[in-house]
Amino acid sequence: MPERVRSPKGRRKAYFKEWRLYRGLTQQRLADRMNTTKANISRIETGIQAYTQDYLEACAEALNVDPASLIMRDPTDPAAIWSLWEQAKPGQRKRIVQATRKIMKIAR
Repeated sequence: MPERVRSPKGRRKAYFKEWRLYRGLTQQRLADRMNTTKANISRIETGIQAYTQDYLEACAEALNVDPASLIMRDPTDPAAIWSLWEQAKPGQRKRIVQATRKIMKIAR
């Protein structure tokens, strides 16, 4: 597994900006949804300011994503398994699960 990219402050990279852009929001629009300031959004996105659990949860709600995805998933990575899953139709998802179960049994 490749090493996670680090932010300027040495923290593990989070994907706040990527998710905001993926949802088509400006910093101001996200700030309005979260009842905070554009400057606060900017500081957190650039790693100047650390995020809190409360920020993580509020941001996730505003972006309609689970909190874990904000710190683990880059929504702009088209080859990532979650990107493929999100593009799949319900019937395709069922086949993906079936195929994955078969692969996991073979790998054991």
